[in-house]
Amino acid sequence: MSAGACERLIIFTRYPEPGKTKTRLIPVLGEQGAAKLQRQMTEHLISKVRNLLKFRSLTIEIRYEEGNKSLMQNWLGPEFSYYPQQEGDIGQRMCFALDDAFQSGTKAAIIIGTDIPGITIDSLKNAFEKLKTNDLIFGPASDGGYYLIGIKEVSWSEANPQLFSGINWGTAEVLNQTLHLADKLGLGYSLLETLDDVDQPEDLYAWQQCAEAYPIPTSQKKISIIIPALNEADNIINTLSALKNRDEVEVILVDGGSCDDTADIARSSGAKVLTTTPSKARQMNAGAAAASGEILLFLHADNRLPKNFEKPILDKISQNGVAAGAFQLCIDSDGRGLRFIERVANWRSRHLQAPYGDQGIFVTKALFDEIGGYPDIPIMEDFELIRRLRRKGKIVILNEALKTSPRRWLNMGIFKTWLINQIIIIAYHFGASPESLAHWYRREKVKSKI
Repeated sequence: MSAGACERLIIFTRYPEPGKTKTRLIPVLGEQGAAKLQRQMTEHLISKVRNLLKFRSLTIEIRYEEGNKSLMQNWLGPEFSYYPQQEGDIGQRMCFALDDAFQSGTKAAIIIGTDIPGITIDSLKNAFEKLKTNDLIFGPASDGGYYLIGIKEVSWSEANPQLFSGINWGTAEVLNQTLHLADKLGLGYSLLETLDDVDQPEDLYAWQQCAEAYPIPTSQKKISIIIPALNEADNIINTLSALKNRDEVEVILVDGGSCDDTADIARSSGAKVLTTTPSKARQMNAGAAAASGEILLFLHADNRLPKNFEKPILDKISQNGVAAGAFQLCIDSDGRGLRFIERVANWRSRHLQAPYGDQGIFVTKALFDEIGGYPDIPIMEDFELIRRLRRKGKIVILNEALKTSPRRWLNMGIFKTWLINQIIIIAYHFGASPESLAHWYRREKVKSKI
């Protein structure tokens, strides 16, 4: 198989019309922001394809939805061929595109989408090279689908249309089901590296990491407040009520799969709502990836911010040498023992630069992304984040206090809660795994309820 016009790269994309593209990202980015992201991702891929043409002679074909040929040419350039996608599911549309390609004399064709920012020129070169010795090539996506499929003309007669029949499109079974069909048809295949696609709000980190020249569209808001929550209907109302009608604030609640009305209450309060698996670190990272603000403020669902909290945050985070900050702790109860907890926490925070998550940690989005966000561990994620941030600069503690619910101290007992916290910190310092510490902590919580 020789290179040249006998090889074709088919790009599936959509004209970036607001409200009709990247619809699952509209709740986070808005219609304009989602359309802008679609535009940026397509342009990002096209720039790579243009560079690929410097090394390999290919026919480039763009199959589009929405818009028209004139709009597409004006957008992406006249050097490519443009055809509207046919009706039907994605399998039927790929069938139409491949049929057209092979009927026009193409000997090998590859189809890719535009929502895989991690794809490289080398990835595409490798795909065409592997197609010389395989019937099929697949680029697995981390969500269980595939971002690339390649096939030779001689193999297409065996594969069409069975290869795309009975596939549960849009599910995590797409790739496995397709490989099973390839095996049944006796077609040999090879897999490329697995990459992340950008389809859900929690996927935005993949775009942020791979396409720094194209930042995630923003709505010009200064502070994004990220609240991880799980069954917090009783607490979230008070937390969110203080955040309404603030033009310079974006509120994102990341629900871990609540069984109560947490998500509905948040939506009715004007917050953007995401859903992830119930892991505080993953929830906060998902919220950060979807945030449009320059500054991230991580807030617990039972925290209440002081009035006019924006100004001290903006003042401190803009100072030279400051990496991050937090509020003073104020436990919303009159118990004398809790005053002791407050004094210890505020002394530790100010003198050791070691605030905890219940003090409302704030940091610029740029620095948060630079250090890799929260570590994906089941406990001590706040502790580890602050430790990483201290390497970048000073952790400031505001004079203003953030109120937090006393429930965890009252549920387990003030002294016992404090003692458990110290044991966990010491054990973590000496190398105990977060998984074992989380298991022990859950066991102690259960004992306290008996």
